[in-house]
Amino acid sequence: MAETYVKAREADGRKDLRYPAAPEPLTVRVYDNHAHLEITDGVEPLSLAEQLDRAEAVGIAGVVQASGDIESSRWAVDAAASDPRVLAAVAIHPNDAPVYAEAGRLDHAIGVIDELAAHPRVRAIGETGLDFFRTGPEGHAAQFEAFEAHIALAEKHGIAMQIHDRDAHDAVLETLARVGAPEKTVFHCFSGDDAMARVCADAGYYLSFAGNVTFKNAQNLRDALQVTPLDRILVETDAPFLTPVPLRGRPNAPYLVPITLRFLAAELEMPVDDLAAQIAENTLRVYGPFTG
Repeated sequence: MAETYVKAREADGRKDLRYPAAPEPLTVRVYDNHAHLEITDGVEPLSLAEQLDRAEAVGIAGVVQASGDIESSRWAVDAAASDPRVLAAVAIHPNDAPVYAEAGRLDHAIGVIDELAAHPRVRAIGETGLDFFRTGPEGHAAQFEAFEAHIALAEKHGIAMQIHDRDAHDAVLETLARVGAPEKTVFHCFSGDDAMARVCADAGYYLSFAGNVTFKNAQNLRDALQVTPLDRILVETDAPFLTPVPLRGRPNAPYLVPITLRFLAAELEMPVDDLAAQIAENTLRVYGPFTG
């Protein structure tokens, strides 16, 4: 695969851009449900191999590499084809859909995603959905068009779908109910509350919790965790973003999953190994095996 990355994260006023020390390894291996390893970060950016080696050393057996445009989707497929520790998710991000639409290229972009989704290492369409925080009303029509097209692609290829939902909870749930959700629907970086989590649980959706569940102001996420069935919980980094407390603001990476997982286990008052085993089972149920 190409060694060049398509993006680099800006410092955004963060003071400490060093990658943190590795946490204590897990004894039961799990998977990072959602990361963006094509985005470099920190004062000493890590290569794909370095990211995966660090993750494997602390018990993270694999990473689902998510995408948001044509370039990152192609990168994800290349990454998954080059290393058995990576599976790919391909999509046009809801905030990018209006950009493609304005250029008259949304249909073309969705067609490219359709072609990429046929690759055996692509196991999800994602991330797709709705974002009413960064995109104003003028872009909502393109977001809905892309979201519904991505739902159709997940169904066509018989793979999972990773949802991006920001300030659009009701619209996302309504769209899934109206159009029909894929069998394996994942709310990446779940951002709702316990009431929404119950709706998702009743529908059989999976909820993926990221490092922001550890943030002081994220009681809604902790409440949602408490009502989510154990067989519907996933864990992710959304790396390089959403680094968990006490490392918030520093570069995030899959090797930091153990911090979030141990936090989830403490919140649920269950052994870390038991939760890790359940989440690993859930992840493989959604995406299939990483090897073979």
